[in-house]
Amino acid sequence: MGLHWLTLPALLFSIQAFSLNWIDWTPGLFQKATAEKKLVILDLEAIWCHWCHVMDEKTYHDPKVAAFLDKNFITVKVDQDSRPDLSKRYSDYGWPATILFDSHGKELAKRAGFIEPGRMLALIEGLVKDPKPEESTPDRVLIAESPFLGDALKKSALENHFAQYDAKQDGFGRTHKFLFGNSDELMLRRAWRGEALDKTRGKNTLLRALALIDPVWGGGYQYSVHTWKEPHFEKIAETQYRNLLLYSTGYLLYHEPKFLKAASEVHRYVTTFLQGPDGAFYTSQDADLVKGEHSDGFFKLSDKDRRAKGMPSIDKHQYARENGLFISGLCAFSTASGDARATKQATQTARWALSQRSLGNGGFRHDEKDSAGPYLADTLEMGRGFLALYQVTGEREWLSHARAAADFLKTTFSYRSGDKVVGFQTTARSVASELPDMPDKDQNIKIARFTNLLSRYTGKKEYREMAEQAMRFLATKEVALETPTAGVILTDMELGDDPVHLTVTGKKSDPAAQELFLQANRYPMTYKRIEWLDAAEGPLPNADVPYPQLKTAAVFACVKGRCSLPIQSVKELHAKVDKLYH
Repeated sequence: MGLHWLTLPALLFSIQAFSLNWIDWTPGLFQKATAEKKLVILDLEAIWCHWCHVMDEKTYHDPKVAAFLDKNFITVKVDQDSRPDLSKRYSDYGWPATILFDSHGKELAKRAGFIEPGRMLALIEGLVKDPKPEESTPDRVLIAESPFLGDALKKSALENHFAQYDAKQDGFGRTHKFLFGNSDELMLRRAWRGEALDKTRGKNTLLRALALIDPVWGGGYQYSVHTWKEPHFEKIAETQYRNLLLYSTGYLLYHEPKFLKAASEVHRYVTTFLQGPDGAFYTSQDADLVKGEHSDGFFKLSDKDRRAKGMPSIDKHQYARENGLFISGLCAFSTASGDARATKQATQTARWALSQRSLGNGGFRHDEKDSAGPYLADTLEMGRGFLALYQVTGEREWLSHARAAADFLKTTFSYRSGDKVVGFQTTARSVASELPDMPDKDQNIKIARFTNLLSRYTGKKEYREMAEQAMRFLATKEVALETPTAGVILTDMELGDDPVHLTVTGKKSDPAAQELFLQANRYPMTYKRIEWLDAAEGPLPNADVPYPQLKTAAVFACVKGRCSLPIQSVKELHAKVDKLYH
């Protein structure tokens, strides 16, 4: 028989102990917990995450852990990509992130990453015996008097930014190595301004990060541990966007062929592996071929040998947020490479989102159907994508969609602290009405930068007011000096200065005007206002500068109330703009 020593009841208990009754995060969760006199544990995971798979297998399938949780907790499991509100709230802790609550929704403890069974058991037993919060959570938002940092705060923020740079290995951060988005963009911005140290560091960082580009399939691995040569192999949308933007910008700034090749390899990956037949993009590809087993050996194989073993799973959810990111990334790549296919792909993705994820009032759903929301991130990323499309195509339709998105953001997500409006919150329904919402730093950086640039393109003061609304939250000392500080510094710089402003005059059917427009977009600065004035379309949306009608196509560069003479030579365009801005 083989199991003669195990009674039937014991056998049933053993099987049940390995099958926790996981539920989704839904309204009424804490009422359920109160009625059942239980605490709540939230396992916030990612479909693509190696350590999430390990924790599921090793910790939540441990008989003692599972039995104790089943008796004393409501167990909630959520894919963080599916819930931008929960993801943003707990992004500092994962993935996996483990959050424990009392039956009224008060946070008792928060843990980051894999928790082995013994530590988990000690944690949950301790909280059942003494369900007191480990730390207090601030319940108010401070409001800065000015939507600018001020000299002292700016100096401290810059010192914090520089202190995060790893001078030995290059790049920001020491525990994990990857491209840090705002931190690297700020470094490239300062390099463009002529800061020699930033110019050297910026190039070195992009060269080092090439180690995270998959040499076989293309695409960027999310991060590496401690050095640039210990990658975790998940490929997520945010990482691909970041690589497309930074390597495209880096190529235009440094003229380094390796950077364009890196951007091209990311483009190849996302259009081969993550783009669906409808033109929209999927969310991620798993780090593991076999969930929970590190796949270092697999990713060293050739394409043929990889495919013979199988394919790491792809999360085929098509979220508006991720597709907005891909639109922006494709626009950056099309500009740097001159590859018109990328612009067509971005346009196709935008039209898909308008038909499949639009709420009809400027806003966007996250998925086909949302259990909560709407979420700020979906409409924000689509708005940013529309504005990027307007910049690279000159087609006014996309500016109209960007405006509609911004209008929805203002009416739906403005955050009130007492009788004052400050910043923007992550969701319209405050985490399914179960937890109080708060403005998120990263999202308020994005919304401030988006609406500030939108105000420059449209001349509409309401968008500038939105940018200042977000900045009053960001300029609060506690928020501004929270690491990383680069995003707040970038936002402050942009609100305090005009973008590089280049306007092409000429017919859109004219090849000479088309080439000038492409080269204007290729100017190596991410904060820029690129427009195309074709007399047949009437005045520009923001007709703040009068341009002469010439017989041949030209570019005018304008800064601080003065404009250049008409520039008609593609070869001389960037040099003449440099002279005006430096």
